[in-house]
Amino acid sequence: MFSLFSNDLAIDLGTANTCVYARDKGIVLNEPSIVAINKTSGSIEAVGREAKEMLGRTPGDIIAIKPMKDGVIADFEMTEKMLEHFIKKAHNRTMWVRPR
Repeated sequence: MFSLFSNDLAIDLGTANTCVYARDKGIVLNEPSIVAINKTSGSIEAVGREAKEMLGRTPGDIIAIKPMKDGVIADFEMTEKMLEHFIKKAHNRTMWVRPR
């Protein structure tokens, strides 16, 4: 019964890129493991591809963080925020289907 209300996901959390695989769909997301934050407010401005595209084109108060270093989590909080964003994006913000 639970399989009707869940979606199996596999996540490859890499230093350079993060991939999300969904059962029966294949790879549904492959984006850079980067988070752009505002140094002043601490708010997240962009994640993944958007954050990478911002590099070198933003004011000095927005910096890019790579939360993964040498295959391990270097910044737990930013990794958590990045994963939340990628999972929501992979599910297209569907409320009825939850990853398991």
